[in-house]
Amino acid sequence: MTEQVYDNQTDWVNKHIRRYVESGGAKGHRFYGKDALLLTTRGRKTGKLRRTPLYYGRDGDRYVLVGSNGGVRTHPDWYFNVLANPAVVVQVRGETFPALARPAGAEERPRLWEMMIELVPQYVGYQKKLRRELPVVVIEPQRASSAVRAGVSER
Repeated sequence: MTEQVYDNQTDWVNKHIRRYVESGGAKGHRFYGKDALLLTTRGRKTGKLRRTPLYYGRDGDRYVLVGSNGGVRTHPDWYFNVLANPAVVVQVRGETFPALARPAGAEERPRLWEMMIELVPQYVGYQKKLRRELPVVVIEPQRASSAVRAGVSER
């Protein structure tokens, strides 16, 4: 049985998700000139599956995200969900796959941060304005059974 996925309820974000999903990633992958994926996490408080679009970079087979939260003072909910349960589902264009998410380690973070600010320069301004280090998250694709065992279904 597949679980219901709850999309971000901010109007423009929800519309972006719907376009992405309904077009199989043909619409929405490029968003304001940058590549975006859909990340589904399990809510740490509700246990519900939560989906949000995020800009990403590539590091080999891995995907890299930044927890900017659109420049607001707190880390995004999806980041806290990943800390509580690293099993996630990712959609990139028409491909959906299970993955494990984790904060970038101290040794790899500087290189990944530099890569991401080249792709999305506004992250630098967010970090200066907010006076908080924006989290860098690494997404590592997994075999289907790994994520399902960890509690996230592929939907």
